Amino acid sequence: MVDTMEMGYFVGDSAIAAIGAASALYSLLMSLTISMNSGYAILVTQAFGARDAVRLRRSVAGTFVLNGGMTVLVTVLSLAFLRPLLHFMNTPQGIFEQTYIYMWILCAGICATVGYNMFAGILRAVGDSRTPLYVLMISSAVNIALDLFLILVMGLGVVGTALGTVLAQGLSALLCAGALWKHYREILPKRGDFAASRSMWPQLAGFGVSMAMMLCVVNLGTLIFQRANNVLGESMIAAYTASRKIIVAFMQPLSTIAAANSTFVSQNWGAKRYDRIRSTLWKVMGLEAAWGIIACTVVYLIGGPLMRLITGTQDAEIISGGILAMRINLPFFPILGILLCLRTAMQSMGYKAAPVASSCIELLMKGIGASLWIPAWGYLGTCVTEPVSWVFMTGFLTTAYWIQRKKIFPAEA
Repeated sequence: MVDTMEMGYFVGDSAIAAIGAASALYSLLMSLTISMNSGYAILVTQAFGARDAVRLRRSVAGTFVLNGGMTVLVTVLSLAFLRPLLHFMNTPQGIFEQTYIYMWILCAGICATVGYNMFAGILRAVGDSRTPLYVLMISSAVNIALDLFLILVMGLGVVGTALGTVLAQGLSALLCAGALWKHYREILPKRGDFAASRSMWPQLAGFGVSMAMMLCVVNLGTLIFQRANNVLGESMIAAYTASRKIIVAFMQPLSTIAAANSTFVSQNWGAKRYDRIRSTLWKVMGLEAAWGIIACTVVYLIGGPLMRLITGTQDAEIISGGILAMRINLPFFPILGILLCLRTAMQSMGYKAAPVASSCIELLMKGIGASLWIPAWGYLGTCVTEPVSWVFMTGFLTTAYWIQRKKIFPAEA
């Protein structure tokens, strides 16, 4: 959000559009690194819940190895195909070079993103959710300060924003690694654990790929969706970009409650405490729905001032477009919360097919939005596509969970 504010206040509306034009591509890369590590962490968390120290160390070793390979592969491929991808996404010519250099820096620094998510995932897997939080608070403050220095003092514009992001992510990775070394050295791999972890690579990769498919299919749909939205012009790109920053900020409690539930489910699944999983699932869905109602109320009351604060613009088209997107999306947050809760819980218990299938539904709906609704309705089509996707996905996943619930939870003594 602060990145967007800095672009709007100190660089201009075109800079917001430049960042927003590639936001779906960046989200796809982020989702890949985050979701793969979320998948790896399921096996780490299950080993921790089962109190199996050897399996715990070897799952950590396998996580290190697979992340190393993924970092090299993603960095090389993203840099090699970045320009064709931006052309495919219909990036407007007036902001193309700004978007390209911004994305090039972020792709080159993907190792920092992988590092933080790997070390933070391991810390959360063994019950330490505070350290990653404190680290993010520090790195966010550093990110804001770096951006201001690089934009205002150095005059680097979108380049400064990208550099500030990468450097702050690198700091967060180092701080989490230091905490892991200082406080949890006993879970780090010993001699022979890396070689012994080879037998666990397929299982780790299975969890990682299934989580990646679930989220990356969603983001692939968003990329196709962004491609259609980019033809609406720079003002609509800027409006949707700014509104998405606010929407995603309000979405964070939904995502983090679901992520916390995923860790809780994995630990109790490893400990065979199915009763705790069942009882907590309902409470978590209640929390998700409650936050959705609160967020919707706030946006309807102060959506306009928020848009003006974030963008610093006086362009009425950008402000009204952002308000419209927020007022259409936020009422569907309770439904989205239930979706996120069920999806992460089922993944954590090893039931991967239904969550991945629900993501395929979103890909289908965004394809329909890009090919039919946006060409027919313009910016309104952009605004309604995601909420409609959430309704269909939640309906499907709720049905799948209800049908499989007896199979999911084994009979208890």
